[in-house]
Amino acid sequence: MKILSTAFLLICCFAVNAKGLTVYTSRKEHLVKDIFKAYEGKTGVKINYKTGKAGALIQNLKAELKNPEADIFMTVDAGNLWYASHEGLLNSLSSKVLDKNVPSHLRDRDSKWYGLSVRARTTVVNTKLVKNGTTLSYEDLARPEWKGKLCLRTSKKVYNQSLVAMLISTHGYEKTKKIITGWVSNKVDIFSNDTNVLKAVAAGQCAVGIVNTYYFGRLMKKSPKLPLAITWPNQKSYGVHINVSGAGIVKNSKNQVEAQKFLEWLSSSEAQKHFAQVNMEFPILKNAPQSDIVKSWGKFKANTAFNLTDAGKLQKKAIKLMHEVGYK
Repeated sequence: MKILSTAFLLICCFAVNAKGLTVYTSRKEHLVKDIFKAYEGKTGVKINYKTGKAGALIQNLKAELKNPEADIFMTVDAGNLWYASHEGLLNSLSSKVLDKNVPSHLRDRDSKWYGLSVRARTTVVNTKLVKNGTTLSYEDLARPEWKGKLCLRTSKKVYNQSLVAMLISTHGYEKTKKIITGWVSNKVDIFSNDTNVLKAVAAGQCAVGIVNTYYFGRLMKKSPKLPLAITWPNQKSYGVHINVSGAGIVKNSKNQVEAQKFLEWLSSSEAQKHFAQVNMEFPILKNAPQSDIVKSWGKFKANTAFNLTDAGKLQKKAIKLMHEVGYK
């Protein structure tokens, strides 16, 4: 019987390794394929992946819940990760490695997902229109002096929903409502994506916009002479709003152990050298190297008091608030 059991375990392990792991990811293929290949080369475990919009992949996971094809769900923004966990699609993990490598505010309180790279949602100004050394806060952008000078991305994007969720957590609903009302009053226009916000700021259509840092990095890499500069907001208070790209293990995955090993590796210094750099994000490990472009932006105070689990929990309130004030 012991011989049969051993043989059965060997067959199982061989089957898992032969199939490898399957990742459902909303990240663009060019941002993840090389890191997947690096893990394959290191371990021999093949990483299969399916890309798509976060919402569509979550629906796939729901449909496949009892017999999932995916082992790992990887996406951007804690709001998406929280929703997947809230819908019962992710397993709670017990990992000393992940708990050590990923700061507590960048992971789920119930250990169902972990941040693997960091992005900041910051203010960017036109250097010809805004005096050098001007300090800003998210709250300042609601003040009368910025009327007709602010460009915003649509409220339909989860990045802005998470930002407003942070403000609700910090200030409460009514005060945040006044702030976002001020934004809407001061806006020049609302754009479909961050790149268009940046182009409008660069063209002088507005003086300031709110964007994720990597969009700034991408555009400036192509057009380094644009009159744009990052101004880190709230450096005298709670710090810049940060978010993550991250992942969790799919509930009922047949490869739980191997999937956890992969996530732990992604949080390691070996993987962090490359994982964040590809998309010009910040690594979760403090000592991991940044890309030269990211490093050139300088150091800033990040908001570490806000646990990103609350970006998801407060998402409905954030959407409701933005709808109430006419933020489209």
